[in-house]
Amino acid sequence: MHGLVMFFDGLTEYMNFWSIFHVLWATQLGILVGMLPGLTATMGIALMTTLTFKMPASQAVLILICMYVGAIYGGSRSAILLNIPGTPANAATAMDGHPLARSGFAGSAIGIGTTGSFFGSIIGLLFLAIFTPLIGNLALNFQSFEFFALAIFGVVISGNLTAPKDPLKGWISGFLGLFVAMIGMEGIHAYVRFSFNSVQLSGGIDLIPAMVGVFGFSEIISVMKNQKLEVIETEINRVFPKPRDVIKHWKTIIRSGVIGTFVGAIPGVGEDIASWVSYDFAKNSSKEPEKYGKGSYEGLISAETANNAAVGGTIIPVLALAIPGSAPAAVLLAAMFIHNVRPGPLIMMESPEFVYQTVAMVFMATIGMYVLGMSMVKGLVKVLQVPREKLMPIVFVLCVVGAFAIHSRIFEIGVMVVFGLIGFIMKEMDYPVAPLVLGIILGDILDKNLRRALVITDGDLTPLVTRPISLIIVLLTVFTLVSKIPLFRRMMQRAKEAMFGAFKRSG
Repeated sequence: MHGLVMFFDGLTEYMNFWSIFHVLWATQLGILVGMLPGLTATMGIALMTTLTFKMPASQAVLILICMYVGAIYGGSRSAILLNIPGTPANAATAMDGHPLARSGFAGSAIGIGTTGSFFGSIIGLLFLAIFTPLIGNLALNFQSFEFFALAIFGVVISGNLTAPKDPLKGWISGFLGLFVAMIGMEGIHAYVRFSFNSVQLSGGIDLIPAMVGVFGFSEIISVMKNQKLEVIETEINRVFPKPRDVIKHWKTIIRSGVIGTFVGAIPGVGEDIASWVSYDFAKNSSKEPEKYGKGSYEGLISAETANNAAVGGTIIPVLALAIPGSAPAAVLLAAMFIHNVRPGPLIMMESPEFVYQTVAMVFMATIGMYVLGMSMVKGLVKVLQVPREKLMPIVFVLCVVGAFAIHSRIFEIGVMVVFGLIGFIMKEMDYPVAPLVLGIILGDILDKNLRRALVITDGDLTPLVTRPISLIIVLLTVFTLVSKIPLFRRMMQRAKEAMFGAFKRSG
């Protein structure tokens, strides 16, 4: 009840002209960023962070959350109409959205996708309101060993789920990020490491220029390399779905919302994995699985519900543990630190009202997304006809300004360019870049807590496996690593088949 009161207090605080104005333009801009292939939610939030760092924290975070929600939803437009996901989170949306558009149901596909996104976001914010205080209170029991183990687990699980075909590539990417975080003065004794006598490097690699490079500049290089996109003209029919078409899929909406939230809450995994996991669950439990991939409304609504529910899920570990659930959430976390907001285990003691203000922000962004998503559909679709080649010079200018603006150093532009090249090379070699960014964020947490723990225990590592919470995290990490070994997987499969056979015989 106390939380509900604080939520309404937070909502009341944003019921003014300027807050509503920020919600409308930021959500609309987020939808446009998500719609345009080559512009991602992460890039949009990173660039917007650099443009809002002089604003009050409450308004800046509101704008970034609106950009986040809008961009994850906006990617469904190009996925449905062009078969090209506007953001990676909308890849599963294209599976059924585009066949529906080709069949002449583009308007209803957009409408049902928007409705799914709305309900998914509502489910995500409910879990955000319920679980953030619970996890925050649990996290008060975390000490140095627990945070060290959690940082390792975050990198391992992120690499595992963002590179399912070859997890080793994901782990390499994550540990490369950890190495980048070690550059410069360390946080306890201010000893300079890996700077190669460079005064600029002694200050370390700033997160924002690195992220702008990895997600922004690398995309510019990719557009320069790849072919132009062919725009498919399609007629927009009825947009608002019939109530019975939504009620028909209520089980799918609830299941996808829950899956999306929980997958989103896993550090470093994100909305794209949530969307695919939900899509797979929906297909396996569907009465009409043969329609999937050919124009299934159920498949479309499962994907769109999950990726927007994941937004609320990714913010849970941001607020409760100061560990991001996805790449866009990583930028959001960095923005909070820039604005002197300190998320983490102590947030429920120091500023519990901010948690419920964040829930109110997500709620307002959700309302804005639905209103804007259902209106101006025909007009916004014309934006997709703008060639990416004409957008990239604008993006490049924003990348340069964004990298320079935080500390006003030319060196940061160089960092942005270098990480853009690194990100491009990694994408070309099929290495995921999200674990790299997560590694940069978690590197400082890992380094400080490990050395602090070793100082406290006089170099003894045994508390890592004797403290209950730390032991659980270590076991989960080891299981994640071992589960990808072919021999172990074959053994698990045989054990599963033997158990299933025994159960069948006993039945």
